[in-house]
Amino acid sequence: MNDKPSSSHPVSCLMHNLEQTHTTAAEMPVYLTLAAVTMVWGGTFVAGRFLAGSLSPMFAASLRFLLASAALLGFLWLARIPLARPTPRQWLQLAMLGFFGIFFYNLCFFYGLQYINASRASLIVALNPAVIGLASWLLFKERLGRVKVAGIAVCIVGAGVVIVSRNPQLLAATPDAWFGDVLILGCVLGWGVYSLFSRGLNQALGPVQTVTYSILIGTLMLWTLAAVRGELSWAALLNLGTPQWLSLVYLGVLGSALAYIGYYDGIRKIGATRSGVFIALNPLTAVLLGALLLGEQLTLTMGLGGALILTGIYLCNKPLAPSAKKRIL
Repeated sequence: MNDKPSSSHPVSCLMHNLEQTHTTAAEMPVYLTLAAVTMVWGGTFVAGRFLAGSLSPMFAASLRFLLASAALLGFLWLARIPLARPTPRQWLQLAMLGFFGIFFYNLCFFYGLQYINASRASLIVALNPAVIGLASWLLFKERLGRVKVAGIAVCIVGAGVVIVSRNPQLLAATPDAWFGDVLILGCVLGWGVYSLFSRGLNQALGPVQTVTYSILIGTLMLWTLAAVRGELSWAALLNLGTPQWLSLVYLGVLGSALAYIGYYDGIRKIGATRSGVFIALNPLTAVLLGALLLGEQLTLTMGLGGALILTGIYLCNKPLAPSAKKRIL
């Protein structure tokens, strides 16, 4: 009688490898969708910069999600998908998602881009996978190995390198410029909440319904605050040029409606941490587009910080080896 674990048998190992290959192949469409989603989000930093001087941040965010709401409702109408009827508890959860993922995130997003450029903003947002992994450990008791903990530390160091890469003399002359870094870090907080606390709703209502309701609620919040603050400037809207209108359409339809559905579908299928790792593609896209379209300067220090963040994200989401899993369990 063989007392060795079945996993040590050559046939068992072969079957295990075949199962892993099959799983990877089945998840490939999810990976491709998430890669496309995060590359679209990389472009939103550039689109946001095109709007930064034309509209107030609040008005720009309100218009972005008004277009997203219209696109989502139009999609549901064309697909003949009726809106679900959430329970009172689900309404509260949707309101939280709308606040943090739409309202709070976009206030930080548009105001932050008034202080820092698109390349550095996207690199700071690359902290998202590390924050999601850490919050999953603290809130949902998701186990983290030493490699993932090291990955979180490397991400934090990389973000620090990016933030301090600004010219010290410029910082001394304009200390308020640090607000941009803090505001973009607020985006990381808001997106962490939006990613982690959607799991139950994604399973119960589905990604399309969850995204639609959260965006509708967040849009109402944005328009209410914009009206209270007197930032609804129709004259500024009429004076927008073609690049600004294209930026709004990009932000609303591609960067919000379609991208959010793709991201939530990924969370539902492979989880928040594994989906969040694809956000590493954001800085790569934003840095290239920022240099090509906005003429932004790329520095060696910024590249070093970006490389550290990407390395940390990889380590944070690297699958544990079977032996490591046994030690943790």
